[in-house]
Amino acid sequence: MPSRHEADLDWLYGRERERPEPEPTRVMPAPQDRGPQRAPETPRASLGAPPAPSAPPQTPPGYPPVPAYGEGVPRRDPGFPPQGPAGPVRPGGDGGSRPPRRRRPVRTALRTLLVLVLLLVVWLVGVPAYAWSQVGRVDDTPSGRRPGEQPGETFLLVGSDSREGLSKAQQKKLGTGDVGGQRTDTIMLVYAPPTGKPVLVSLPRDSYVTIPGHGKNKINAAFAIGGPELLVQTVEQATGLRVDGYAEVGFGGFVGVIDALDGIRMCIPSAIKDRDSHLDLEKGCQTLDGTTALGYVRMRKADPRGDLGRVERQRAMLSAVAAKAASPATQLNPVRYWQLSTATASAIKVGDDTTVVDTARAGLALRTVSAGDGFTLTVPVSDPGFASPVGSAVLWDASAADDLFSQIARGDTSKLGRFAK
Repeated sequence: MPSRHEADLDWLYGRERERPEPEPTRVMPAPQDRGPQRAPETPRASLGAPPAPSAPPQTPPGYPPVPAYGEGVPRRDPGFPPQGPAGPVRPGGDGGSRPPRRRRPVRTALRTLLVLVLLLVVWLVGVPAYAWSQVGRVDDTPSGRRPGEQPGETFLLVGSDSREGLSKAQQKKLGTGDVGGQRTDTIMLVYAPPTGKPVLVSLPRDSYVTIPGHGKNKINAAFAIGGPELLVQTVEQATGLRVDGYAEVGFGGFVGVIDALDGIRMCIPSAIKDRDSHLDLEKGCQTLDGTTALGYVRMRKADPRGDLGRVERQRAMLSAVAAKAASPATQLNPVRYWQLSTATASAIKVGDDTTVVDTARAGLALRTVSAGDGFTLTVPVSDPGFASPVGSAVLWDASAADDLFSQIARGDTSKLGRFAK
């Protein structure tokens, strides 16, 4: 039978001692009745002498030496090994539970990365959500009969030449003049089909069309006469397309958006000098600030193609703005992203029925077009200098224009490449 000390060593070093076979039980004869027996007397220790110290336990052969208490061996309770709720506790345990594990660096790094990604998503979604709450609203829903629902979604973009909100000094700097009222410098249709390539179509502002209730006139007169509501009605009647969303931006807002992007790089095919637009540009690729960009998209007197040349520059500028706004340099730059979102919110006004989903679809279509995976074109024109009762105007090619808008109304953009020039 191993001693107490040897049992402790077996437990500590994980050894198992072979248990001796139990001896056979011997039957002891019944003691004879010898009368009352006295227990042997135990010699009493001397009252003044302390008990003799017991000799330290000896390590049996085959076991490593056991360090004495104080040399790294923790004190143990007499009931060794210690007992936990579920049985003996392993060395270093705390009553049956496993010792705590260290967090691995890889797991910590993954958690940190996950937190950063979540914060980025909140930022990318939260900032536009806040900006959308600051966007102005206008009444753009026309009365009377309208085209029925069509596949895809058509969005009307309007660049207003309203001087609202501009001081005299700003009007002079931007070269806008101080003409009262409001007209449209830019009219574009963004169409996002159910499938296929999106389309960006320019409608020249001098297009000679019928304005409901006001006879024949230039299309920008509809905005001056009846605002967004009459303009939407005029566009729907002239094209046969139902307008699902509306947005307009003024002079000051346009400049603010360009400056929020730190300018837009454009390639000028030839040198431009235009006194009315305050332009003096050299040939070649260069970055235009907000003021210069506004003059560039408004200038037409120095352009031999007049209004048709201007709409092409406007589409190129809009595509460049959409591409830079969607670039990682903007999306991952907190300062630029915030400035662009707030500048856009203060620059545009949308229709009462235009939702954030409508705007997002139009933005996605513009981004696709700017990447070269869409069509940019102008409504077919038969006479860019038509002598109308209201002055020189742009006369559409009725047959080709009907063909173009009919294909869009059917949701098919696969054959629109032939209209692009």
